[in-house]
Amino acid sequence: MEGEEQHETLTLTSEEREKDDPMSDSDDSDDSDDEAQQNIQLESLQTQLTDNPSNYDAHLQCINILRKTADVDRLTKARELMSQIFPLTPTIWQQWIKDELSLNTASSPEAFSRVVQLYERATFDYLSASLWCDYLHFVQEFDPMVHQCSPAGISKARDLFERALTAAGLHVAQGTQIWEAYRLYEQAILLTIHESDGQAKEKQVQQIRSLFHRQLSIPLADMNSTLIAYKSWEVELGNFHDVSIDPIDSYPHVASAYQKALEMYNARIHLEEQISSQDISDSERLQQYMNYLKFEQSSGTPARIQVLYERAITDFPLSPELWLDYTRYLDKTLKVGKIVSNVYSRATKNCPWVGELWVRFMLSLERGHASEKDLAEIFEKSLCCTFPTLDEYLDLFLTRVDGLRRRITFTRGGDPLEYKTIRDTFERASNYLSPYMKNTNDLLHLHAYWAHLETKLGKDITAARGVWESFLKTCGSMLEAWTGYIAMELELGHINEARSIYKRCYSKRFFGTGSEDICNSWLRFEREFGKLEDFDHALQKVTPRLEELRLFRLQQESKSVEESENNPRRNVRDKRKLGSDLADEQSPAKRKKDASRKVTKAHEDMKYQVKNSPQATKVEGANQKKGKSDDNPSEQKLIVGKHRAYSDQCTAFISNIHPTANDEHIRDFFSDIGGIVAIRILHDKFTGKSRGLAYVDFLDDEHLVAAVAKNKNTLLGKKLSIARSDPKRGGKETFDPKNTEHAHATNHSDKKGSASKETDDSFKREVKDAKLSSKRPGSNNIEFKGKNTFAMPRNVRPLGYTANKPKAKAEEGDEKPKSNDEFRKMFIR
Repeated sequence: MEGEEQHETLTLTSEEREKDDPMSDSDDSDDSDDEAQQNIQLESLQTQLTDNPSNYDAHLQCINILRKTADVDRLTKARELMSQIFPLTPTIWQQWIKDELSLNTASSPEAFSRVVQLYERATFDYLSASLWCDYLHFVQEFDPMVHQCSPAGISKARDLFERALTAAGLHVAQGTQIWEAYRLYEQAILLTIHESDGQAKEKQVQQIRSLFHRQLSIPLADMNSTLIAYKSWEVELGNFHDVSIDPIDSYPHVASAYQKALEMYNARIHLEEQISSQDISDSERLQQYMNYLKFEQSSGTPARIQVLYERAITDFPLSPELWLDYTRYLDKTLKVGKIVSNVYSRATKNCPWVGELWVRFMLSLERGHASEKDLAEIFEKSLCCTFPTLDEYLDLFLTRVDGLRRRITFTRGGDPLEYKTIRDTFERASNYLSPYMKNTNDLLHLHAYWAHLETKLGKDITAARGVWESFLKTCGSMLEAWTGYIAMELELGHINEARSIYKRCYSKRFFGTGSEDICNSWLRFEREFGKLEDFDHALQKVTPRLEELRLFRLQQESKSVEESENNPRRNVRDKRKLGSDLADEQSPAKRKKDASRKVTKAHEDMKYQVKNSPQATKVEGANQKKGKSDDNPSEQKLIVGKHRAYSDQCTAFISNIHPTANDEHIRDFFSDIGGIVAIRILHDKFTGKSRGLAYVDFLDDEHLVAAVAKNKNTLLGKKLSIARSDPKRGGKETFDPKNTEHAHATNHSDKKGSASKETDDSFKREVKDAKLSSKRPGSNNIEFKGKNTFAMPRNVRPLGYTANKPKAKAEEGDEKPKSNDEFRKMFIR
């Protein structure tokens, strides 16, 4: 946690302040100024916490200032508030307990109980051997029964020591501290036993020896020192007068366990050094922890593995991967129990933005047969968090519904859970997710699950139909929605209701082959369930629709074939490179002759393409009416298109697109309209990120008008601005389907960077120069129009574009043949 080292200041009592500052009486004005400044800072921090309670640094700063002011009540409230939101580090807990002890003596039962509660909460958040040692020393000093070594006090202290050993006794680096504290306490008890009570004394000696033996069988740091201490202790008791005899040899099982523990420790020394190294980065250190965990899982015990996980999350509490790995291991080994639920509680508190942790937390509670109240509480807490994806919200809702369904279906005895809870959960999920997951399979599956439970558990067919009808209002363009609705009616045996649904949807437009599929499905339905009259009626309705769809598909296929013939997709760059290499091997005279032939052939091919294009035919007819000849190319005004002839007239310009939107999102947005041919999302040429702009080509003007009608509709949470793209109007788009002039380009130009703006300005200057050049007398610049103009983008100069200066008459009449390199440069300018 950041900023933790900055808050080591302790609260001082009034006597300590006077001792540290003898001139305090003369500095009252300075103290008042400091107090006023601190109050201002506190007000500012309180405002920040009100706006954002999850501001970790603000919590720390507020606590630091309150510790200086010695405002005990406000300080306690600030710490309690922070502990409710975040787990506190061992250092923060130690500061809190130290301040509590400095303000109140622990001799009173109330103060002692309050400090014990703080220690219990502190040892729950993170693993800390030093914090456990502080807890043990505190109890020994301030608990009267423990301090007096009464039987009840001894039992209480031993229970606490055993808890400490369970939590941190296997800590390879720091576990020795707790073992030594335990032995010292037992040795202190030995001193209180009178010499005359030999039986009690021998029993206590055996208690201490057992602790030594247990510790020597565990791989811990400084094992040799423990062995030496054990030998010295046995010699002091007078059990071994012969120095040559090793006390441990008298216990073969202990000697064997010690040797095994020593080998285990030697196998882990390099791993301990790696995770404790200060010369590596945090990411490398985390990776070393993961390597250590893999090693322990392959050869260690579950208790030792769990302690290592606790050490790792203490150092890296905000690592989702580590928490997920830890909880996954517990689900596999322990599965149920208080330990598992406690770990999940801390995991969701440290990483509340990870939806998978909340989902598995609810499943863990269900395995442990938790109450409905506990499950509902965890579910509500999860919905208060912010997750990066909608799938995580959906998974939470479905997990909650799954648990409720299992309780209702399989719970025996007791009060049955009301189905209303499931319905309310589905309604919340639908209201929250529908605006963001429109026309998606995930939303479809949610409503299908809902309708299924309405019929099976709720026993309410009307409610199930209401679920489908509500879904069709927002996602009626999905074929799967209609087929799911029909499948439910067929499963329930409602033939007439299924037929009525077919009659409603057979004429709708669906993506891909969906329209044909629903028509054929209706005919198959009538064959299997209907009368002959029903089949004839369906055939009468479906046949014209299928013929219409067949003709439409043939038209599309013919257009695709025509495009492939006129615009063959080939790698022009490779062909040019190959041609350049061949030209280099030829003689200069040969290259000059070939270049002349290529220039002539290129002009002939272009003339043929322009003449045979649909746009050229229209221009030709217009020129014939005016008595003009189409042989003069300077009089032809053709526009350079994108990849298709219909792009200039049937293209929609879309702005204010979400940065993460892709082609599939846009295609799904227009799925109820159909007719999309191509989608081109514009990206920044420097960053590669989406500019929030796109061009969408449609089949015909009818589809384009329908697309423009969806202006201001929402996609991924942002309202789209949709307009007709009209390059004839200088790059401006119009909202009117009938080409009404309406400026649109300004809606997105202010939102982009300087690089994007420069690109747009450059494009406008090139368009302006091309128009002026084509209008000047004597200019041979041609504005080409058609679908076979080398698929040049709109911001690239068309073939034949020259400078604005008019050519000399001599140059116009007799153009000098260009070399192959010069001719190539004409294409790539």
